Amino acid sequence: MPLYEYRCEACGGNEEKLQSISAPSEHDCPRCGASQGMKRQLSVSAFSLNGGGWYDQGYDKGASSSSPAAPSAPAGGCAGCPCAGSH
Repeated sequence: MPLYEYRCEACGGNEEKLQSISAPSEHDCPRCGASQGMKRQLSVSAFSLNGGGWYDQGYDKGASSSSPAAPSAPAGGCAGCPCAGSH
């Protein structure tokens, strides 16, 4: 469930609530009692991508000459495979 931030337009009170996406965007202020005073605020997401991966390796920009080439199989077989290059 998402965490939403609310701010009262009447008294300036703030609160955070864990609610479903379908929850109403306005409700009564628990601090001053203003009817429909608490309005959902637009806030920054806590979601971020960390570490390596397709974006970090430049796949979002298409092929470029500075991208490292894919490693090739060593002579005599695949890495860690006893096939001796038979496939």
